[in-house]
Amino acid sequence: MNLSSLWGPLGRALDAVRGYPRRAPLTLAYVGVLLVGHAWLGYGLSADRAATVLGHLSTNLDNLQDHPLSALLGSVLFFDGTLTDVASTEFVGTFITLGLGVCCFLAWAENRWGKARAVAVYLGGHVVATLLTAVVIAVALRRGWYPTEVRQALDYGVSYGAQTVLAIGTLALPRRGRLPWALFVLAWPLGGAEWDGPLPDFTTVGHLTAAALGFGLLAVPVFRRQRVRAALTA
Repeated sequence: MNLSSLWGPLGRALDAVRGYPRRAPLTLAYVGVLLVGHAWLGYGLSADRAATVLGHLSTNLDNLQDHPLSALLGSVLFFDGTLTDVASTEFVGTFITLGLGVCCFLAWAENRWGKARAVAVYLGGHVVATLLTAVVIAVALRRGWYPTEVRQALDYGVSYGAQTVLAIGTLALPRRGRLPWALFVLAWPLGGAEWDGPLPDFTTVGHLTAAALGFGLLAVPVFRRQRVRAALTA
């Protein structure tokens, strides 16, 4: 039964939820991993042990020089945010990155282009934005724009990959909504930016870099075409 024909917007929402596992199975599995990881850190480990795990997975300069692969891949298996403190600004960030970025727009990308391209966009955005931000940090440290403690700063989570798919997901919107959405994607990281010199904090730099990568992919022809699903016509 098509619920959307019976209950309008509510029916369309229920249809979308019901069809989510079929349209985006990889995204659904990834969200499950993120939730399990979040619970493990918060409830399965002591605070000291959780800090040790995250410290090892952080994509700061020291870790990227010492164990770059495990830091880059491990950091994207956890999200930095809250699911319970709904009145906090931290929850707003979680809603944008995990809720909209991963649950919605990564699922949209998987359904539109398939698993391989969706992973390439998301993971590529995470890795490239992280590495480019590391270059900015290194330059800023030499010029005295960032404090030396930034080398060991805790930096992990899904937000750079999410920001990339939020940007490329502009294609999912009607034309009249694309410019406001693009402005939102660029503006929300700046809302909590801290400026100690000519540059904002490095996480803001990373989010803006990830957004630029996503918007840049909009010009690539392969990402402007939807994959052909012959199986759906059977």
